[in-house]
Amino acid sequence: MTSRISIGTRPLSTGTRPREGKQTREVIVAAAKRLMQIKGYNATSLDDLLSESGVGKGSFYHYFRSKEDLGHAILDQIVSSFIAQTLDPCFSDPAGRPLAQIRCFLDRVLEAQRACNCVGGCPLGNLASELSDVHEGFRARLVEVFSAWRARLTEALREAQRRGDVGADCRPDAVAHFLVASLEGAILMAKVSKDIGAMEQCVEELRRYLAVYDRGTR
Repeated sequence: MTSRISIGTRPLSTGTRPREGKQTREVIVAAAKRLMQIKGYNATSLDDLLSESGVGKGSFYHYFRSKEDLGHAILDQIVSSFIAQTLDPCFSDPAGRPLAQIRCFLDRVLEAQRACNCVGGCPLGNLASELSDVHEGFRARLVEVFSAWRARLTEALREAQRRGDVGADCRPDAVAHFLVASLEGAILMAKVSKDIGAMEQCVEELRRYLAVYDRGTR
């Protein structure tokens, strides 16, 4: 980023103090995330964003080159939050039993939807549904995100096989793919029905599905 950015005919100084700058950027991202989770990326206008965040147009362009640039920042934050709040708490202990870690993960996804009263759905799934056919940059980034999510589950299942907790009849990559797809579908059903019971049933069936491979339950 250059030291001065032109907004119309007036140059905008980038001499904002670091803490203030970080806070303003976070306000913009948080406001955009709230709006886009409900209205979608395309339906959220710059005017909507400025009104929601309370910042001026000059401040917006100080931190983001475009709405697309902001969209990538939102995606990065969603991914970081998902890892910190949902994935890592269940998978961070290398001594943990892998299948128990996966069940922990299923429960945390369920609790996240319960906490938001089935409003908004999955931010990653929402962006994927809206943008995958019309924006190659976002589609490619979302593929990476879902692949990384699936890879975490795949590795847990492979570790379970190494420990003898899961038999050779389990195909880790296929099972992980099924879990990710099923969770996304369950979140969508809960969002549409506004009934957490729809997702509770799906998660319970996923737990039953995992039990088929769990040698400890046979």
